[in-house]
Amino acid sequence: MQRGNEAMGTLTGPWKQLLVNALESNVHLKHSSFVQLATIGSNGRPSNRTVVFRGFEENSDKIVINTDTRTRKIYELKHHPFAEICWYFTDSWEQFRINGRVDVIDGSNTDPVKLQQREKSWFASSVKSRYQYLGPNPGLPVPSDQPQKEFFLDPSAGPVGAFCLLVLDPDQVDYLNLKRNQRVTFTSRPSVDVEKCWTSEIINP
Repeated sequence: MQRGNEAMGTLTGPWKQLLVNALESNVHLKHSSFVQLATIGSNGRPSNRTVVFRGFEENSDKIVINTDTRTRKIYELKHHPFAEICWYFTDSWEQFRINGRVDVIDGSNTDPVKLQQREKSWFASSVKSRYQYLGPNPGLPVPSDQPQKEFFLDPSAGPVGAFCLLVLDPDQVDYLNLKRNQRVTFTSRPSVDVEKCWTSEIINP
């Protein structure tokens, strides 16, 4: 990988294989699928939290995350649709900082392809994880007199209203390998055929 190396227009970035390799080499660690997602808060300050990586959108390098429409990050992303993921793999000593635009796909989306993608992600989740979308609004105070409420979920039913899909479309990736003392940045730009054109540059760690 040379300084200023440029990749042709492609559906996946040249950094994706590095990430796939890191995921495979750290798969025995439960926390390897946990990433930090930073957004821009309504007060202009950084807003960060841990989310679960749910895979890539089919035939692309877009990152898929499940979340609740009632969380603060949805409000933030609808006002500022850019976010950054920070991912550190403890066994291989690799860090990925992935920056890009986030598409928020909830039940009100009018694109049938995106709604189908949302439904697919819903059924790919465990029944236990689906239950969290039936609970009270995240982030609100718990009333002292609130009774314990039981919820019923039909495993064959489609996604509930609170279920939301986030799809991050990367345009900048900062890769750091501490074992090799190597750091590479990847930057994309639109090409004439609409597909992305990526450039990479080796920089000081």
